[in-house]
Amino acid sequence: MPRTAVVTGASSGIGKATATALVARGYRVIGTSRKPEGLGADARAAGVEYRALDLTDSASIDAFVAGLGAVDVLVNNAGESQAGALAELPADAVERLFRLNVLGPVALTQAVLPGMRERGYGRVVMVGSMIASFPMPYRSSYAATKAALKAFAVAARFEESPFGVWLTTIEPGQINTGLRERRTRYLTDGSPHTADFTSFMAKLDEQQAKGITADRVAGTIVKAIEADRPAPLYAVGSNAPVMFAVRKLLPRTVMERLIARAHGLAR
Repeated sequence: MPRTAVVTGASSGIGKATATALVARGYRVIGTSRKPEGLGADARAAGVEYRALDLTDSASIDAFVAGLGAVDVLVNNAGESQAGALAELPADAVERLFRLNVLGPVALTQAVLPGMRERGYGRVVMVGSMIASFPMPYRSSYAATKAALKAFAVAARFEESPFGVWLTTIEPGQINTGLRERRTRYLTDGSPHTADFTSFMAKLDEQQAKGITADRVAGTIVKAIEADRPAPLYAVGSNAPVMFAVRKLLPRTVMERLIARAHGLAR
């Protein structure tokens, strides 16, 4: 029997590319979307079974899990990007981001782990971001959600790997997908951060437009899934090997200045 994989947020970007790659490798793939009935042909990956799931709604998660059956692979990809100065982020926006990017994926992971453990095989992939390892200004809430997701995976590896269940995190760098167009931005009128925020976001959008493809990230996800012993972390894009090596060598204050200058902020 083919292994069953669940890919959240499978109607665009990394999720759609990953679902497509897994179908091509013989997996039965269940892809999620908040409203799958409204997906056009261009948003559907061929061979993927689409089901409704809203990760901010516990009832939706419960209903989705109830009809799942055995799951061998879970790719927690669905999420939202957010930008704004910490002092100006609306509390409800931050709460919603954590529900979508962290609490929903964690609930879904908790639901599938017992079955994976019982069968002696499982792969859970958290699609994070290099921003968790290299936080940037005006991205505090988003960076925090991705760091939290990675922490859950890294810690739970100790718990589940003895049963043949491996959790891992993928940290893409800048990606050229539609995520930047859907990013929520918060800037109050007359904000003292207006000049820096505007400059930073323009630079960020420029870099992401030159980023790696979703297919490349999907290839890394498949590599992690099919490894006998997946690594805790796979970073891809944005000169990841160099960035992680430099981080080990340079003081944190120097890295802070380099990140600021790379995004048009003088420090």
